[in-house]
Amino acid sequence: MSFLLKIKDNLKIIILTILFLYILINLFGGQRGLFAYIEKKEALENLQIKEKEMVKNIKNIELKNSLLSERLDYDYIDMLIRDKLMLGKKKETTYIVVDNEG
Repeated sequence: MSFLLKIKDNLKIIILTILFLYILINLFGGQRGLFAYIEKKEALENLQIKEKEMVKNIKNIELKNSLLSERLDYDYIDMLIRDKLMLGKKKETTYIVVDNEG
């Protein structure tokens, strides 16, 4: 019985301690806590970097598409044929440039 009396006397402290622990756990853990915020912030930064790369790729593809659309740019087509298919004219020497960086 004495144990129950001690609990009854310290009921306010116990409730405040439990409430404090609950708030502390939810502050740091959970989906809206501090750690989740940091993870989501890093994910956002990574997605922004990927978005910039994709926009750059889209602009590059749009440029290439514009060069191959209505008015053909024969110099660009010739450059593509030489680079991709490694074709050339008779008695023409072709050189292959090797890029070791990428």
